Amino acid sequence: MEINQYKAQIEAVLFASGEPVSAVRLAELLEVEEETVRQVVTLMKDDYEAEERGILLVALGESFQLVTKDCYAGLIRTALEIRRNTPLSQAAMEVLSIIAYNQPVTKSFVEQVRGVESGQIVNNLVEKGLVEEAGRLDVPGRPVAYRTTLQFLRCFGISSLEQLPPLPDQSGQVMLDEYMASESQESSEEETQ
Repeated sequence: MEINQYKAQIEAVLFASGEPVSAVRLAELLEVEEETVRQVVTLMKDDYEAEERGILLVALGESFQLVTKDCYAGLIRTALEIRRNTPLSQAAMEVLSIIAYNQPVTKSFVEQVRGVESGQIVNNLVEKGLVEEAGRLDVPGRPVAYRTTLQFLRCFGISSLEQLPPLPDQSGQVMLDEYMASESQESSEEETQ
C-alpha cells in the first residue's frame, strides 16, 4: 500500500476517535507492523508542523492523537462557546505532582506526604481526567491506587513521564531523620545543663 494511503487511514481513525489511539491498535487496523505505523506517524507530524494547519499530531506515551494548535484556542472557545477552565489550585498541583512522581499511589500515601486530607482533591483530579484508578493494592482494605492519564500528558505538553522535570537533589536539604536527630540531641544537651 502507498504511504499516502496509510497517512489518510491513520488521519481518519485519529480524527474520528477524538481520543488517543495506541500504535498497537493502529497497526492492527492497518494490518502492518508497529514500526511502520511509527514511521508514518513521524512523517505525518512533520507534515502538520510544516504546513499552515490548525491541527497537530501528538504522541502521548505509546498513543497518538490529533489536537488543535494552542494559538487557535480562543477562536475555538468562542466558536464552541466554551468557558475557560479554571486553573488548578496550589493544593491540586501538589497532589498531582505527588501522583505523577510516585505513581501508582493511594489517597493515604498522598495524605501522608502532604500532611492533610486530600481525598476530595484526588476525586476532583479524577473528574478532570488528569488522574485515573490504576487498580487495587494487594494489602488489607485493598485501597485504590491512582496514576496520571494521557490527558495529564496532553495538558502539560509532554509525551511521557520521563519528560517531567527532575526533582531537586537532596544535597543541601535537611532530611527529616537528620532534623529529628538534631532535635533529640539538643534536648539531651539541655537536660544535661
